[in-house]
Amino acid sequence: MRRPPRLVVLLAGLAMAGCLAGLGSQVQRATDGPTAEEIHMVRFARGYGRLPTFDESQKFRSELDERVADYLNRHAGLGTSPRASQFRFHRRVSVGMTKEEVTLLAGPPDGTTRDEPVMKAAAKEFWPAIQPRAQEMWIYPGGWQLYFDGDRLADVTVAGKPPLE
Repeated sequence: MRRPPRLVVLLAGLAMAGCLAGLGSQVQRATDGPTAEEIHMVRFARGYGRLPTFDESQKFRSELDERVADYLNRHAGLGTSPRASQFRFHRRVSVGMTKEEVTLLAGPPDGTTRDEPVMKAAAKEFWPAIQPRAQEMWIYPGGWQLYFDGDRLADVTVAGKPPLE
């Protein structure tokens, strides 16, 4: 029987430690969420038990570039807005994006909820500030929670990460 490579064992251990640490860890509030590549890497490792190869990463980036270009062509007004750099260069979810834009970059959420007690527990000490605009929360790997006010991303929290800078 073949043993799993050390990198896979290390990544699995880190992921489990991150999950466990996230249970009791501090939550941070942010204006920027995860990058498309961060979500892709976590999901790929979770699904295949390894990191993507160079070719697999390049394929992901090429497909993302194509999706982003198509989206910006269909939404000409966005191309001149400050949010355009989040698409073109950073590939990062940020407050003010629509649900369609978030899904374009990060893919579908791992889970969603409109249950206020669940959102309150995830936001912890930030709930009083987030609550007036939080109608729905999308959950992404890596401890990311995205709070929507209708179709717009209104707030972001993350648990189990080192302090954001």
